[in-house]
Amino acid sequence: MQDTQAENPDFKRLWWHSRRGMLELDVLLIPFLEEAYLGLDVEDQERYKKLLSCEDADMFEWFMQRSSPDDADLQRIVDIILTRVQPD
Repeated sequence: MQDTQAENPDFKRLWWHSRRGMLELDVLLIPFLEEAYLGLDVEDQERYKKLLSCEDADMFEWFMQRSSPDDADLQRIVDIILTRVQPD
């Protein structure tokens, strides 16, 4: 986490909420938050916050592409994160 980000209480809260109970999610979400989140538009930042309210098991299924969220907003942020780690 960069110094300016570490000083921002909202970003710090997001960082802690991005730490999950599964290593597989941590290695996706923490780097995404640190490297891409601040470059998102406000709507996509809100989608990321909404994603963090989801269950780990659901997120794992979405990121492993075994299922898809029913919510279009969640699908968009999942796609953004997947595109970042699988740019092909």
